[in-house]
Amino acid sequence: MKILNLYAGIGGNRKLWGGDHQVTAVEYREDIAAVYRHYFTNDTVIVGDAHQYLLEHYSEFDFIWSSPPCQTHSRSRFWRHSTLNEQKYPDMNLYQEIIFLANYFKGKYCVENVDPFYDPLIRPSMDIGRHIIWANFRIGRFEPKQSLITEGTRDDWKEMHGFDLSLFDIDTRKDQIYRNCVDPETGKYILDCAIGVIKSKTTQATLFT
Repeated sequence: MKILNLYAGIGGNRKLWGGDHQVTAVEYREDIAAVYRHYFTNDTVIVGDAHQYLLEHYSEFDFIWSSPPCQTHSRSRFWRHSTLNEQKYPDMNLYQEIIFLANYFKGKYCVENVDPFYDPLIRPSMDIGRHIIWANFRIGRFEPKQSLITEGTRDDWKEMHGFDLSLFDIDTRKDQIYRNCVDPETGKYILDCAIGVIKSKTTQATLFT
């Protein structure tokens, strides 16, 4: 299956996908993309604008995962920065992509973000831990072992996600990168649900042709 992994980060969602898929990952920062390349050597990694790449290449893929930046939507940033008088507009790229995929993309998609400080403008399909999901396929109830990352050390998070950031020179607090990382079990579960739907439709089409 051809998969597009947008805003790939270090690859938390992709960690347990295995090697049977053709994965193209798009990440804006070169230092973060270097971590992804280290762990997923067979993936095609593109350093660039994921939002624009989706618009230009969406039709080339069977499954699309998108995790647009969550900072301007998060409850923690809203509470913290409201007291500091550092308000920002929520980044509407999130909703642009949900609308675009729902109306133009023929495959299966998952858009992931944090549970926001406001009522979502488009009703999500479900919530998993501290994340909410928009998807065009059914995702069964699932609760990851680590649904919240509010405590712990870098060593705890390294073990939890399976990434050792001490190996890399990254121009960002590494604890924040771990916090932003999608739980690998969640990523695998959602992809497995999409594959199950795709396979069931293929089987039905074969039976009736």
